[in-house]
Amino acid sequence: MLVSKAEVIVGMMRKQGIEFDVVTYNTLMHGTCQLGRVSTACELWRKMLASGKVPDLVTYSILLDGLCKSDELEVALKVFQEMQNSRLQLDIISYSILIDGLWKAMHIEVAKELFLLLSVSDLKPNFYTYCTMINGLCKEGLPDEAYQLFKKMGDDDYLPNSCCYNVMIQGFLRNNYTSKATELLTEMVGKGFSAGLCTATLFLDLVLYGKSILS
Repeated sequence: MLVSKAEVIVGMMRKQGIEFDVVTYNTLMHGTCQLGRVSTACELWRKMLASGKVPDLVTYSILLDGLCKSDELEVALKVFQEMQNSRLQLDIISYSILIDGLWKAMHIEVAKELFLLLSVSDLKPNFYTYCTMINGLCKEGLPDEAYQLFKKMGDDDYLPNSCCYNVMIQGFLRNNYTSKATELLTEMVGKGFSAGLCTATLFLDLVLYGKSILS
């Protein structure tokens, strides 16, 4: 409804010869993506380029997020390539959005490669990037790699929260790293965090049956 009203206003602006700026395009793209109309957002982006306007990081972040959430990973990768070829200085937000989308689409190696590119691009992962990577690696049965990032996260002054601890502990339990899971649980509780339902269930099953329910 809001986008429909916006489109009416846009039509009126065009009739009056009012030229769109980057902020206007970004606002419209954000609205259409929120409604799942990513193809409309892409069309707005193309019109933006045709009009001579230069997309900024906000433009690309909106587009990447919309494309990833709509499972348009191939298009998202092409957009990201265009970003890299532009004069824009890419930020961690753009990388994080794409890395998250790649994990969710099971493009594991590409996600890992993109993460490694951060250091080449003089960018540091943020809290969201670390959590995305740790979660993905744990789900793929790679708890050792995940734990390396878990520790590096603290070294970079991003303290793991309750969610991050639970994900890491569950990753250990699913791969039968019982002692490491127990150590991390003790550490987590010592910092005032609580075990989530899934974590508690996995530990309970371990006590009752001597193995993880997912092993």
